[in-house]
Amino acid sequence: MKQLAQLLAEKLLSIKAVKLQPLNPFTWASGWNSPIYTDNRKTLSYPEIRNIIKVELSRLILENFKDVDAVAGVATGAIAAGALVADTLSLPYVYVRSTPKDHGLENLIEGNLKPGQKVIVIEDLVSTGMSSLKAVEAIRAAGCEVVGMLAIFTYGFPVAAERFKQAGVKLITLTNYNAMIETAIKTGDIRPEDEETLKEWREDPETWTPKK
Repeated sequence: MKQLAQLLAEKLLSIKAVKLQPLNPFTWASGWNSPIYTDNRKTLSYPEIRNIIKVELSRLILENFKDVDAVAGVATGAIAAGALVADTLSLPYVYVRSTPKDHGLENLIEGNLKPGQKVIVIEDLVSTGMSSLKAVEAIRAAGCEVVGMLAIFTYGFPVAAERFKQAGVKLITLTNYNAMIETAIKTGDIRPEDEETLKEWREDPETWTPKK
């Protein structure tokens, strides 16, 4: 039986929510060259995969976090996933914007959090950790306790691990970069000889350049 990380990696590759192109890299908004591109919002169009994500995130909450009072999704990628989890667990739900709304009440958090509540944060993708932890800061600023964060996928950058450690946030993910590479070799999405290149990128993504 396949482990969850490998099973979900296979599903994400099959719908091209994750694309691996070590010889023809993508350019991220940050300007980084990257052999991988991830868009987990595509999972919403596939009921089977969407259901796996919903059920497994809910299971991880029940197994790892006690007395959760509310679920918070990180905009925009995790708004839907967070709502599905909150509905499954019959918990209140909010989502956190990347920046305050520029009109009306100028909300940063949409929904109703009460000071003192224990909140679990749902994220679709963890890269450097900066945007994910900004959501944590907003929830804490609202007087709530963040008990942890769950994500669909992480690149596993060392800088992200350090940031989560410094912020005191426990992070658990459904699948990860290592599982994605291992699975992609088995499915033929990449060649075995691409593995070294992909691992080199993860160690220093800011300055990585593809081999000619």
